[in-house]
Amino acid sequence: MDSKKILYITNNISGSGGLERVLSIKASYLADILDYEVHIMTLNQGDDPFFYNFSPKIKHHDIAVVRNPIQYIKAYRKGIRRVAKQVNPDIICVCDDGIKGFFVPKILKTSCPVIYERHVSKLIADEVWKPSLKKKIITATKYMLMNYGAKSFDAFVVLTNGNLQEWDLKNIKVISNPLSFFPKEIAALENKKIIAVGKQCGQKGYDRLLLSWKEVVKKHPDWSIEIYGASNPDHDFEKLSRELDVDDSVRFCAPVKNIKDKFLESSIHVLASRFEGFGMVIIEAMSCGVPSVSYDCPHGPSDIISHQEDGVLVNNGDIEAFSEALINLIEDKEKRIAMGVAAKENVKRYLPENIVPQWDELFKSLIED
Repeated sequence: MDSKKILYITNNISGSGGLERVLSIKASYLADILDYEVHIMTLNQGDDPFFYNFSPKIKHHDIAVVRNPIQYIKAYRKGIRRVAKQVNPDIICVCDDGIKGFFVPKILKTSCPVIYERHVSKLIADEVWKPSLKKKIITATKYMLMNYGAKSFDAFVVLTNGNLQEWDLKNIKVISNPLSFFPKEIAALENKKIIAVGKQCGQKGYDRLLLSWKEVVKKHPDWSIEIYGASNPDHDFEKLSRELDVDDSVRFCAPVKNIKDKFLESSIHVLASRFEGFGMVIIEAMSCGVPSVSYDCPHGPSDIISHQEDGVLVNNGDIEAFSEALINLIEDKEKRIAMGVAAKENVKRYLPENIVPQWDELFKSLIED
């Protein structure tokens, strides 16, 4: 029996984001374990290497587009039609959180089933912490376009039960992200080090984290925090750390491929995001036996963390409570260790062998239909 062909349509995947990491895990598992013929179509990848490792079995296609909006749309439409015709897939998956991704079924007009994978919260369209009339109008327009396009897909997949609340769709389904790694070792949780992972942007809430950290470090000046993520000129969190006089205990680091090793060296993971699509870094921390202190933001952390069992959930935006939760875990080593052991056990439900077969089932059901 011939292998089923799947085409992933995405953007440039040279970055270190969660979408890129998840795609590398899932596509490689489908190619290496489940014997799919996997094709990935990128946008303006050029000679840029992928940040994460992909199976050598995967076939890569790239299309180039320019910034001019009209030429961009024309090149994008022509490019994905060309690649789709060349590959002739049995199923297409769109991994593009931009507006254009919602219109792939309209562009291709194919009888092949097309799935949309939503990797972020719908709130990404709205800078919820900086409301303005202009922003509200732009956001409302984006929501209208997304809701219109979402109905065109054979299946619309979100990551958490909370994400279900954001969409009024009949074709919606929840499949969580798979784990990136599951090391044999477990973090000792003895280093006086806290870790945060994610790009420097308003969504990730590093301003809130630094405000909480100011209170933590007053009590525990011998502890430090490391923040791994791409810098952003629009958000100078290093300047904020200096203004708050916590820069001696805060280190900003570039993204690293061996983030697993950094988790294993840490004692607590923190997530201060205003919103999430899932919370990949939480399950990565858990796989290393590191408990998380996380805001209960929409959406993801509450699906993953069992409060006070394998981590701590804090009311979204409560900076004082976040500080207190960190101080409690710093001061209670036994609790930290118990949570770390529970985290490593509970996170097994996200292993690729438990998650990717759910995609296999969905693909087969859509192909048969």
